[in-house]
Parts: sequence; structure tokens; C-alpha cells
Amino acid sequence: MKKFLLSLFAVLTPLLAFAQDPTTSEKIDATFRDYTGWFVEAIFYEIPFSETFQIPWVLIVLIGGALYFTVYFKLINFTGFWTAIKVVQGKYEDIEKHGADTLYGDQTPNEGENIIETLRDDSADGEVSHFQALTAALSATVGLGNIAGVAVALSIGGPGATFWMILAGLLGMASKFAECTLGVKYRDVGEDGTVYGGPMYYLSKGLKEKGFGFIGKILAVVFAIFVIGGSFGGGNMFQANQAAAQFVKLFDLQDANAGMYFGMGMAVLVAIVIIGGIKRIASVTEKIVPFMAGIYVLAAVIILFANFSLIDDAFALIYHGAFSGLGIAGGLIGVMIQGIRRGAFSNEAGVGSAAIAHSAVRTKYPASEGIVALLEPFVDTVVICTMTALVIIITNFDGHFMEYGTEIKEGVELTAVAFDSVIPHFSIVLTIAVILFAFSTMISWSYYGMQGWKYLFGRGRVTDLVYKFLFLLFVIIGASISLGAVIDFSDAMIFAMVVPNIIGVLMLTPVVRKELNKYMKAIKTKHEALEDGADDLRKEM
Repeated sequence: MKKFLLSLFAVLTPLLAFAQDPTTSEKIDATFRDYTGWFVEAIFYEIPFSETFQIPWVLIVLIGGALYFTVYFKLINFTGFWTAIKVVQGKYEDIEKHGADTLYGDQTPNEGENIIETLRDDSADGEVSHFQALTAALSATVGLGNIAGVAVALSIGGPGATFWMILAGLLGMASKFAECTLGVKYRDVGEDGTVYGGPMYYLSKGLKEKGFGFIGKILAVVFAIFVIGGSFGGGNMFQANQAAAQFVKLFDLQDANAGMYFGMGMAVLVAIVIIGGIKRIASVTEKIVPFMAGIYVLAAVIILFANFSLIDDAFALIYHGAFSGLGIAGGLIGVMIQGIRRGAFSNEAGVGSAAIAHSAVRTKYPASEGIVALLEPFVDTVVICTMTALVIIITNFDGHFMEYGTEIKEGVELTAVAFDSVIPHFSIVLTIAVILFAFSTMISWSYYGMQGWKYLFGRGRVTDLVYKFLFLLFVIIGASISLGAVIDFSDAMIFAMVVPNIIGVLMLTPVVRKELNKYMKAIKTKHEALEDGADDLRKEM
């Protein structure tokens, strides 16, 4: 570890000295924009339905897919919610480990053809628990988008954007269910028990079953390239950049190299975690995510409780704004797009990234983790994003720090102002939250990128070290320089993942439904067996 970090810093020192020059940063940014601008414009191209009605095509794919999955799986977003809670609590851990047929005499095979082919044996393979997989995936989505992104969405779309944000989160639950079920279904497990999963595998294996092996392979390679790019940019450099900026601003540091020093410290912490793989990542995220989300939500609850009489007024603004769009550019459509865009982009439902983390879970039933995964958009968007929005709306009733319809750039600062207005100096806690959010997002995205990297370049110690070295390099660079076009490009790569992922999931929905029915039958078998046992006991008494 020590030698690894020393060699990293030795390589970085001359590079960062070069990058610290403002003119150099501007030149890099301009050059990068010249060569990648076309890609960014293509991914975020807005389809003009009228002069005032334009929707990014990637948003249509995301929400269209979510609507389809919601209908196809008969409102699994809602019907599976309580089951998801029970699964996370470990209520069905016995059947997931041993199989309902072994424990309760269910003669229905627990494994589909692909599970037998892709796993080493008939046991419940995997590296992490349901709760650890959930927190690992949540750590990648719960972050700056919940703090800064919501503020930006409200500045553009007004309070009404919150309604559509919530709707995007509820619909996204079905997308997460489908893609994460497939992630477990088609995963690979190495001889040492290491899990390799994600869209790369269900695109290649699943579509091959459908007779589209060549197309599946191409889509898998394309997805792997995009997830690597996204892990270096939006999942790494952007997080490091924003965390460093908030840290420097809080302590009013004047040293020009403060960002670089912060990045080096962050890189060391990230290295300590990611060297250990998904088990260590999960063990860290299961502690950080509940802690940081808990503090943030608690502060929001305190503010809402202090302004209890205004909550109904806030919801009235949200409701009326959602269907009127008065005073907002683009009217109703403008409000709708801002809310749905922020909700969809925040929880990453349909992007496919979360399926990589969820595929490492220990279970015999793929649908068990799909059901757990549907909680992710609910927590990320319906709960945390809504909390942020309510705090901003309530504290801004007099319009003293935000004018709806006028876009702001610094979302974290605005959210800090909202919280500080009720809880003095909470901006210090918010800065810590931003850093923790950034840190957890980086370690989870390192795992996502690593899986794509291994898919393309093979599995081995050298392959691992090369990726991890590059990832840590980008942590420090991201904290040290102005990003500009680099971030635009990396964000575009993250949402370009939507295309191959949604194509694959749509084609494999019958597989997901089969796995869901299999798991629900296993649960029913357990309940019936327990009820029969209770009846027998009562008869004996």
C-alpha cells in the first residue's frame, strides 16, 4: 500500500505543477471541449416537439423504460415495497441461503439454467449481504445531487419541480428492480468467490440466449467503456472537485495548492478502502451511508418541525407549481422536465450502474436483490431529495435568497443558506456531509469502473492495480484543477450507459418476471410451512 501511494504521488507531482497553471487548465478545457463537444451534445440533445416543448432524448428513454417496467411488473414499485423491507431485515435469509426446496419441500427448482451455468455450484454465492449491497449502491447515488442538484432544479423549475422529482423516483423503483435482478441472474463467480456482475454480463449472456449474441457483446463492450469513463469523471473527479471546493471555502484557505493537498488526502483514504474490493467497500458504506444520510435527514426534520405550520403551504406550492408552471420558463413542461430530469439523474435508475453493486449479494434468488434495489430510488429521491426541497421552499417563502425561474450555479451554497437560516453554522456540518457523500460516491464508482475495466482487459492483479492507480490519479487531479468540459463529457458517458442498458433490460423482462415469480413462490412456501407447523403445534397442545 505504502509503495503504491508513494509511486502515485511521485508521478503526480510534476503533472499537477503543470496543471496548476490557470492558462494550462483553460487550454486543456478548450481542447477537450473541441474534441468531445459533439458527444456531449448528442447525449443531451433535446427533441423539439414545439417552440417551448423540448425534452432530452435520454430522459425519454429513462422515463419511458421506467413506465414500461412499472406496468409490466404490475406496480412492483409499490406491491414489493414491504417485501423489500423484510428482505433487508433478513426475514428470508434462510431460503435465500439454502433454498425453499431444501428447507420446506418446495419442489420448484430454485435455480434457472443460467444460474447453474454462471455460478460455480448450487450454493448461495456472493460477497455481501442485502443491506451492504443496498448501501454500496446508495452511496453512489446519494450525494451532491441530493444537496446541490435539488437546489438547481428548484431555481429553474420552481417548487413544482419537486412533484415531478418524486414521480421520477417512484417510477425509477421499477427500473432498479429489473436491472438488479438481471445483475444477480447473469453474474459470474470466480474460483475464489469473487463476483463479477453488472450490465456487461446480462447484455452478453442474456441476449445470447435470445439469439442476439453478437449485438449483446457489442452493447456489453460499449457499456463497459462508458462505465469506465463515468467512474473517472462524474463518479470521481467531479466529486473530488466539489468536496475540495467546499473544504477550501469553509476554511477560507488561500494556498493555491490547497485543492491538491486535499485531493492527496482524499486519495489516501479512497486507496485504503478500494484496495480491499467490494467487501471492504460494502463494510465502509454500510456505516457511512446511514450515518451521513441520517444526520442530513435529521437536520431537515428539525427545520420542518420548527416550521411545522408552513409544511402544508409548501406542499400547496409544490402541487400548484407542478401543474401550472406560472412564472417559470417553459411553463408546465419546463417544470416537469426539470423535476423528472433531477429525479432520474439523481437515482440513476435505468443507467445500470447499481446492478454492478447489487450483483455481489449472497442469495440463491436473483429477484430477492431486485426487490431490495427498488428501495434505492425511494430513499435517494422520494425521501432525501424531497427533504431538501421542502427545507429550501419553507425557508425561502419570503424569497430572500432565491428567485424561482432564475438558474443558480452553486447549489450547495444555496442549500447551506437554507439550513443555516434555522440551524446556525450548519454549513460546517453540511461541508462534512458533502465530503462524506463525495467519498462514498467515489469508492462505489471505483468498483463500478473496475468491473467494466476487468470485463474489457481481463481479471488479474496487474489489471486491478493499473485501474486503481488511474482512479487515484484522477482523485487528485479532480481536486486540483478546473474541470469544465471534462465533467460535461463524463456526465454524458454516465447517461450514455442508459442506451445499451435499457435495450438489454427491455429484451430480458420475461426473465425478470420468471425470477420474480420463483422468489415469491419460495416466500409463500415458507409462510405456508410455518403456518402448518404452528397448526400442528396447536393441535398437540
